[in-house]
Order: sequence, then structure tokens, then C-alpha cells
Amino acid sequence: MDLGIKGKKALVCASSKGLGLGCAEALAQAGVDLVMNARGAEALEASAERLRQEYGVQITTVAADVATAEGQVAVIAAAQDVDILVNNAGGPPPGMWQDWDREDFIKALDANMLAPIALIKALVPGMMERGWGRVVNITSQSVRAPIGVLGLSNSARTGLTGYVAGTSRQVAGKGVTINNLLPGIHATDRADALDGAVVKSRNISLEVARAERAATIPAGRYGTREEFGAACAFLCSQHAGFIVGQNLLLDGGATNLTM
Repeated sequence: MDLGIKGKKALVCASSKGLGLGCAEALAQAGVDLVMNARGAEALEASAERLRQEYGVQITTVAADVATAEGQVAVIAAAQDVDILVNNAGGPPPGMWQDWDREDFIKALDANMLAPIALIKALVPGMMERGWGRVVNITSQSVRAPIGVLGLSNSARTGLTGYVAGTSRQVAGKGVTINNLLPGIHATDRADALDGAVVKSRNISLEVARAERAATIPAGRYGTREEFGAACAFLCSQHAGFIVGQNLLLDGGATNLTM
């Protein structure tokens, strides 16, 4: 399918690896020029150069932490004319409700709620003026069904979801759509960290931890960054203009819901 976005420009946050890289790859394959952001400059440059060579698109890199004011200024300066914004940030650490204090919640909110909102506020007005835009926020399956050990993520990402629910309906008339992608477990560093915590707490092997988690997923496996990226690219496409304020689960059926 021709996504109809060749020649558009996208900012993809946290895109040196994992799900962010999957989104950047899919958009580059569709002919979209990119602004790629991540905290680690070396991995970011390596991923950007590979996509330049494979797809021939223009790519600007910004090594910065978008959870900070300084990082947001740097990223926004490089992305003023983007047509597409993909918000993404690593999730806060797991734990139990007694473990977290105010500062832990502030860090989670900065990374997983307030930073995406800051980028939306900075970049969506330009999209509205040009009459076309796409925003995709990578959140989590936990906004539909909370995960006990991910209370910080549950809280911050659900806050962003509420913001998007209202904002998306205020900007849709100007040709701009805002939607959320809700990943379950995918084969990324985040999954490795969560599985590693299980290994440590239960004194089992990594292979056993992964097999047990996969068994809880009706699809019987972890997702891949490639299929996640393809879903993101579709939401960013010309074909998705009537999808507004939605939360799309990509979890292999793991979240047991009727609607």
C-alpha cells in the first residue's frame, strides 16, 4: 500500500533503537524525511546512517533528553516544519506502590506525559496552519489495563491519554490527527529489563522468564519492532485521516477486553 506520505517530514523521539526505531524505519521506507532523537549520540548516529543508506531519505539527528527543558528546546528547533510527530520515551522503572515518592512521579510525568504535551503544543500549530498533520504517541497497554509493577507508567501514560482525548478532537478539523499506540511486550530492551527483574526476583533463567511471559500472550510470542513500526506508519498515512483520538492496542491479545 502506498501510504501517500513520501516527501513528508517526521520527528521520531527515542528512535535509536526499539519501538522508536521501528517507527523511524517504517516511515523512512515510505519516503519520509526524519528528525531522529535519542539520548545516546553514538547509537543514534549509527541508526540514522543505516536508514539514510537503505532508504535515501534526509535525516537530522538530535542527541538530547526530551524529558528536560534543554532537550525540548533542541528537538523543537530542529523540527519546526515537521508534518508528523511520533512521541516516545522509555518507561519508568518497575516497583511496588510503596517504593515511589513524589520525585519518582515527577520524573515519570516529565518523560511520559509532560514532554509529549510540550512537543504537541510546539509543533501541532504549524501542522494546523498547513492543513495536515499526524501525531502518534507511544504509550502502553497499561492505560487500558494497569500493570501492578508499572504504577509510575500507569499513572503518567494515562494522564497523557486523557490529554489526547480532548486535544485530538479540537485539532481534527484542521486536518491534524492525534492517536496513541499501546504496545504490549515487544522484543526490545524494555522487555529485557522487565524480564531481567523477574529473573532477579524469582532466581530463574532469562529463557524461562521469557517463555512464561510469552505463554500469557494469545499470539504466543513477543511483538517485533517491524510490525509495530508498520502500524505507526499507517496511522501517519494519508489513509488515517478519519482516525481521531484512538488507542490502538498492539499486544498480541494479551489485554483481555471486549471493547
